[in-house]
Amino acid sequence: MKKILFLLTIGLLVAGTVSAQTYYYGPRRVHRRPTQQQRQDDDFYKVKVGLTGSLNLANTVDAYNEYNSTGTIAAWSAGIYFDVPLVYPLSFEPEVLFSQKGFSASLDNTPGSVDPGGNFTSRADYIDVPLLAKFHIVPGFNFLIGPQLSFLTSTTNTYDNGTIDHYNYGTTNTLLDGVIGVSFDLNRAVELRARYTIDMTSNYDADGQDFRNQVWQIGLGFKFQ
Repeated sequence: MKKILFLLTIGLLVAGTVSAQTYYYGPRRVHRRPTQQQRQDDDFYKVKVGLTGSLNLANTVDAYNEYNSTGTIAAWSAGIYFDVPLVYPLSFEPEVLFSQKGFSASLDNTPGSVDPGGNFTSRADYIDVPLLAKFHIVPGFNFLIGPQLSFLTSTTNTYDNGTIDHYNYGTTNTLLDGVIGVSFDLNRAVELRARYTIDMTSNYDADGQDFRNQVWQIGLGFKFQ
């Protein structure tokens, strides 16, 4: 009987020790290096290429010029982007976009001015190169932030009286922008994108007027793997 009680006591002590270790340290796990197939199956580790198109709602800020007021115009952008994984949850997203920006304005008909006065719309064509850090916050939701290089190629001013002024620059006017945005993965191939972009450096129109572009964007991205 004493032997039985002794064995039961030893068994209870061993069971208690194992139970305590499990409680404090968790169940023992065997860590194995992920296989190449497992890495390929994980969507994050795949470099992605995509096409994107967006609606631009464009206007200006800090317009230190002769325009009485500026208003928002609808424009567009389109291009190609890459999603390059770095260290989870961070990836690098460079893009090359054709983007149209601009504003509507009411211009003073100042005596002696070469401008026709009245209302007009200014549309500027840019080649934008965003260089963004992309944070995968939770599955399906991403946060993006980073700089953007913008190369102004041409500007067209259209006045109410039918006058059209067209200026070509040939990417000689380069700007530095700031970009912040989010994206939502609708499925493995399509994402909904929303962004805000603003010039960090001053822009100048054909008359030497100083202003900064600001653009709200909403669009879709189509990923290919």
